[in-house]
Amino acid sequence: MNRSYILQVLLSCVLLLFAVPVNADTAGKTGNIRGIVKTSDSQPASFVNVSLPELNRGTVTAEDGSFKILGIKPGTYTLRCSFVGLEPRESVVTIVVDQTTQLDFILTESAAQLSEVVVTGARSINRKPVTAGKIAINPIDLPQSIAIVGSEVIASQQASKLSDVIKNVNGVSMGTTRGATAETFFARGYNLGANNIMKNGARSNSAVIPEASTLERVEVLKGSAALLYGNVTGGAVINMVTKQPKFEYGGEVQMRVGSYNLYKPTADIYGPITKNLAFRVIGTAETAESYRNSVESKRYYVNPSLLYKLGAKTEILVQGDYLKHDFTPDFGIGTLGGKTISKDISRSAFFNAPWAFNKVEQTTTSATINHTFNDAWKLNVVGAYQAFDRNYFSTERIQADTDGDWGRKLTRSKIGEEYYTGQVNLNGDFKTGTIRHQLLVGADAEQYMNTSHTFRIESLDKSGVYDSINILNPTKFTPRTDEPMTTMLTRTEAPTYRVGFYAQNLVSLSEKLKVLAGLRWSVQKVPVADVYDLVTEAKVPNTTATTKYDRAFSPRVGLVYQPVAFISLFTSYSNNFTPNTGKDIKGENLAPSIIDQYEVGVKTDLLKDKLSANVTLYKIKNNNLAQMAQFLADGSANSDATIKELTGETTSDGVEVDLNGTLNNGFSFWGGYSYNFMRYTKTSGKNGSYIEGERLVSNPAHTANGSVFYTFQSTALKGLRLGISGFYTGKRNAGWNKNYVVNKETGEVTINDRLFSVNGFTTFDISAGYTYKKVSLQGKLSNITNELNYYVHENYSVNPIPPRQFVTTLAYKF
Repeated sequence: MNRSYILQVLLSCVLLLFAVPVNADTAGKTGNIRGIVKTSDSQPASFVNVSLPELNRGTVTAEDGSFKILGIKPGTYTLRCSFVGLEPRESVVTIVVDQTTQLDFILTESAAQLSEVVVTGARSINRKPVTAGKIAINPIDLPQSIAIVGSEVIASQQASKLSDVIKNVNGVSMGTTRGATAETFFARGYNLGANNIMKNGARSNSAVIPEASTLERVEVLKGSAALLYGNVTGGAVINMVTKQPKFEYGGEVQMRVGSYNLYKPTADIYGPITKNLAFRVIGTAETAESYRNSVESKRYYVNPSLLYKLGAKTEILVQGDYLKHDFTPDFGIGTLGGKTISKDISRSAFFNAPWAFNKVEQTTTSATINHTFNDAWKLNVVGAYQAFDRNYFSTERIQADTDGDWGRKLTRSKIGEEYYTGQVNLNGDFKTGTIRHQLLVGADAEQYMNTSHTFRIESLDKSGVYDSINILNPTKFTPRTDEPMTTMLTRTEAPTYRVGFYAQNLVSLSEKLKVLAGLRWSVQKVPVADVYDLVTEAKVPNTTATTKYDRAFSPRVGLVYQPVAFISLFTSYSNNFTPNTGKDIKGENLAPSIIDQYEVGVKTDLLKDKLSANVTLYKIKNNNLAQMAQFLADGSANSDATIKELTGETTSDGVEVDLNGTLNNGFSFWGGYSYNFMRYTKTSGKNGSYIEGERLVSNPAHTANGSVFYTFQSTALKGLRLGISGFYTGKRNAGWNKNYVVNKETGEVTINDRLFSVNGFTTFDISAGYTYKKVSLQGKLSNITNELNYYVHENYSVNPIPPRQFVTTLAYKF
């Protein structure tokens, strides 16, 4: 069956599901319930269960404490309000045809008490709508795997970097970039680059190491999210959600110290300015040395925000943050002969020049408007701007000879990026007859400008080598220590424009059967870059390049069957295209990659929503994967990441298991396991093509994680919290995948083999904390077995994982 026929069928399904009147409401012989749940100090209570046990119907309160249940048959029922760790509240309610009954709840706990309960008892992950989904639908009702890491996990594990948080999400593994200048993640076989990392729903640059200690939560939409965002890979979308203002005075100050001279003070202050305007300011500074000799880091981060309630139906949230990070680029210990990681080189050995630097600044601002028209319709508008600047000068690529000799080359770069993004989302929750619709209609647009520079580096030999050292015998050569002079030669300004229109409808044909259908239309324009000669101050003419346009539909369909309220079976299909940036070795634009994803799974909430157990199986086919080209047109090795090649069809199969639970006796746990097999399944078999059946580099076959925390409930030990976490990253390939080489003269076929494997590893962390009234003290010992392994980028940036380390945080809440 060809793709055009499949697309026609999908379009027919989408048009049928969206053929509903815009002004539809809760018509028919039913009524509705709406209300607000607040704490005893009049603060909204979010993520609280509200249900009608007799009908097996329910929902979860939003962040403002509001809830609604639609399409209820007339009669008298018991409305139950419950939260893990609290005694439930109940009230009798009478439903009248075509009427909406208002019923509010006041919890006896205060907002502070409720926050304490969150630490020991959290809402099921299957019942927490994610903002990354652009519509408030419980994950258990969606045919997609979703993971959430909340602030309680971030605080309990004393996470500082995004990787500290993401390691709690199974199926998403940590990688590294050249020089360890940023973190990179792999999911379902795909590298999650800049297009797959979001902050508060807007695309965010991934060339920084984001500050994670101040995040409210991290949301992960696994698999394809192309319908919602466009131009994303098939692996996952990560959305970082920053903390928001509150209409109550409070805050926290803390001091974190740890191994290798880590010092990190943090302050978080929030409260009302007027009855309609609230603020929040979070700031932190971090200085640290490293287990790697001569590596240092200095970070400064501030995150101010304002929340303005413009009447009862409209609120405006303005957020901003600024990150400045100066740290030493570090290529680790490199390789010998391109394929050997030497066990004789110390974990702390450092081979960069003493003057090397990587200076990064990132500024983000966003404004979000939420407006409620009525019970059925809501509008969300988001506008965001982000500026990024990197100033970098370092040695490059530790690819030593087998005897350890390495001729050090240098890289000097200065890169600036600007993002302008905007989106409009209209949400509808209504019924036509007995059929419920949860509708999302939206549009988004982006403007992106990349500014890069080239340099001439003085004082190098004819081959461009700075000096020579030996990584096995540091005394063999005398290394240079001077910083060469550089001259900026050119500036290149490369813009990109994107626009997309999308619609999605979750149709509840009954309480047990739901159908999701959606369609996105995306357009991307990449004009010819402007190049300026900074020596002559003239624009460099370009008569060969042309403007590139990419256009495509991205459909999505899914089926959800819930035989009982706590079990959800789902299956889905989605298709998206990924525009490929850069040029091929001939200087031509690359065609986009077309990705088909098939997914099936089960989500369960057991033990009265205290335990969630989800299993997902998937298959992802990419018709032509774009990779950095190994060789240039003349046959020489390529070191330019913008020169790429389409390497052939890949298939990614896998399974993911997620567990998450909170018990009333103080136990909380989360963890999971994943298996992935991404390999080439169809290549040309010609010169330069890759080997079919071979697993792609950087993707471990197996990953797993598990954490168990216990908070003592007894009077004598109340406030004491203990925990243990384990993280496993399996065996994976490094270097480059093998490819065929055909001798032009003889026709002889050989295999260019620069592939090598890296063993898997497991680390364990233990944590302990104690809270007394407003003061808390936490401690963590990570990698308690002092496991040694490596994060490898290709075959030249080989960074040892951190050894055993200790960190502790003293905090005071007010």
